[in-house]
Amino acid sequence: MAENKRDYYEVLGVDKTASAEEIKKAYRKSAMKYHPDRNPGNKEAEEKFKEIGEAYEVLSDDQKRSRYDQFGFAGVDPNYGAGQGGYGSYGSGFGGFGDFGDLGDIFGSFFGGGGSRAQRQNAPRRGENVGVRLDITFEEAAFGCDKEVSARRIENCTDCKGTGSADGKIETCSQCRGTGQVKTVQNFMGMQMQSTTTCPSCSGRGKITKNPCNTCKGKGKVYRTHRQTVHVPAGIDDSQVFPVSGQGCVGSNGGANGDLLVEVHIKRHPIFQREGTTVYCEVPITFTQAALGAEIQVPTLDGKVAYTIPEGTQTGSIFTLKEKGIPNVNNPRRRGDERFMVTVETPTKLTKEQKELLRQLDEGLDGKSSPKRKKFFDIVKDFFD
Repeated sequence: MAENKRDYYEVLGVDKTASAEEIKKAYRKSAMKYHPDRNPGNKEAEEKFKEIGEAYEVLSDDQKRSRYDQFGFAGVDPNYGAGQGGYGSYGSGFGGFGDFGDLGDIFGSFFGGGGSRAQRQNAPRRGENVGVRLDITFEEAAFGCDKEVSARRIENCTDCKGTGSADGKIETCSQCRGTGQVKTVQNFMGMQMQSTTTCPSCSGRGKITKNPCNTCKGKGKVYRTHRQTVHVPAGIDDSQVFPVSGQGCVGSNGGANGDLLVEVHIKRHPIFQREGTTVYCEVPITFTQAALGAEIQVPTLDGKVAYTIPEGTQTGSIFTLKEKGIPNVNNPRRRGDERFMVTVETPTKLTKEQKELLRQLDEGLDGKSSPKRKKFFDIVKDFFD
């Protein structure tokens, strides 16, 4: 029931001062959490998903949000307060108007704007967007790929071809004669005013279906799981969203379809990490390679490449491979770099002979061979002396 509804801002978990972007972000997060595909058979999640969609429909529309902020549910829901004999303590004084939505129509008619709600009812409306999560590998994100996804969306009923009629017969409403609107005369503060309101017989559609389709219960639309192949653009990053135009819910009254919004999640790679278009990895080298310099094999997204490190290389030294990183998602011809850090691995499980050779080497080294070590102990000596 309308009177038991939660505040729309509370539903989306945002403040009343939230920006349009913050509202959209909160909606996507909540819709993903309670989406029917991620909660099969969960009635509670299904209800929350509907509640979230209803809240977003109002708060994402500047006009609806303004009315909601001013009048609450009465400003956006024509059925709110039905049967309660008016609004608050002014029920007797405003008897017959129903709610602020009807009152708005009356004032609108008085100033020449009557019938706006009924006109909106029949106006083309764009379908809702549909969100889906897609898990891909590091390499698939780097170079792009084609993946099959499935999403639950609203489609036209195939049995009745979206008409809502089982036999295809749709009659023009006799009460409003197909306009979806009816004119009434109301007494207001001693004055008679003519108002144009939504036709109660056809709910503003202008047409009546006497034999509703059993599949869609006369609505003309049904929920179905849709599968399709989407192209993931090269260079896309973790948690980024890309749209597939026209693959969301079907529009109404000739309105355009919504979009399919694909949120990408990249699986962790055993070797590589990334920041933007730059790829990072760590390459272990031996003590001898570090001391004498050597040509080593470095892994990249394109395969192994040879790279010569200089003699005296220290642990933590970083080297750059130009254009071996991630392609730019907006310009795939441009690629970032790969930066690899070397770590010198200390040898273990040495034989007696190997240990003796290392001792001899250490005894033969002077301060010039280990400048950091010499500097450190000079500082320590000065400190204690």
